[in-house]
Amino acid sequence: MVIEKLPIAKLPGVAKLRAMAAKYYELQLLEEVTRRGHIPRHVAIILDGNRRFAQKEGLDKLQGHALGADKLEEVLGWCREIGIKHITIYAFSTENFNRSSEEVKVLMDLFVEKFKKVVKDERIHKYKIRVRAIGDLSCLPEQVREAIEEAQEATQGYDGYTLNLAVGYGGRAELAEAVRRICERIERGELKPSDIDESVINSHLYTAGLPDPDLIIRTSGEERLSGFLIWQSAYSELYFCEANWPEFNKIEFLRAIRTYQGRDRRFGK
Repeated sequence: MVIEKLPIAKLPGVAKLRAMAAKYYELQLLEEVTRRGHIPRHVAIILDGNRRFAQKEGLDKLQGHALGADKLEEVLGWCREIGIKHITIYAFSTENFNRSSEEVKVLMDLFVEKFKKVVKDERIHKYKIRVRAIGDLSCLPEQVREAIEEAQEATQGYDGYTLNLAVGYGGRAELAEAVRRICERIERGELKPSDIDESVINSHLYTAGLPDPDLIIRTSGEERLSGFLIWQSAYSELYFCEANWPEFNKIEFLRAIRTYQGRDRRFGK
C-alpha cells in the first residue's frame, strides 16, 4: 500500500502551531523592545505595495488600497503601545496623480472616508491624537479638503500624539514652497538674507514644530525615499522590508524598532 505524503504545511494542526509560535515570538520581541527603551520619538512610514499585495492574493488591485488603510489603523495602535509620539505617513504623492483616473478616485474617496472617521473615532479623542494633512492640499478635490479640515479642527487642541498624513505631497515641492515663503518675508522686510539658517527653514516646512523622524520604514522591498521628507530625513535611520504594506505585521514592525535601537546615531560626530 502506498501512503501519500502530505506537505508539512498541510498536516493537521501545523497552521495553529505556527500561529502560536509567531505569537510567542511577537511577545518576546515586544518585551525586548520595551526593555531596551530608546524608543524613537518620530517614525515615518512609506506605505508601499498595496496593489502588488492585492494582485498576489488574486484581488482587484484597487482593493489593496482599502486593505492598506485598514493596516494603517492597526500600525498606529502598535506605535501607541510602545510610546511613539509622532507618526508621519506617506499616503499619496504628487506623482500619484499620474495614475489612472479610476485609481485616483478610489484613493480620494478613501481619504474622505478615513478623515471623516477621525472626527467620530473614540480612540483619537481618548488618546488625544492630533491629525494633520501635509502637502499641497490645493491640488486635492474639494470633498477631500473639507474632510481634512473637519479632522484637523476636531483634533487641533490635542497634544498626546501627532499623526501627519502626507497627501498630495512632494519633498522638492515642500522645499520650494518653504523658500518661496521665506523670500516673501524678506521682501516684506521681516527677515534679512543673513537671518536664514536651518531653524528658519525648519519653521517653514510642513512639519514645523516636530522633531525630525528618527526612523523611516518602507515596505514592499523598494529601497529609496522617493522624495519623502528630503530635508527632515538627513539623519534618519532607514529600514526597508520585503512585505507589502497590507501584510506588514507586528513582528516586522518590532524588528524595525529593534534595529533602530541597535544603531549608533552619531549625527556626524
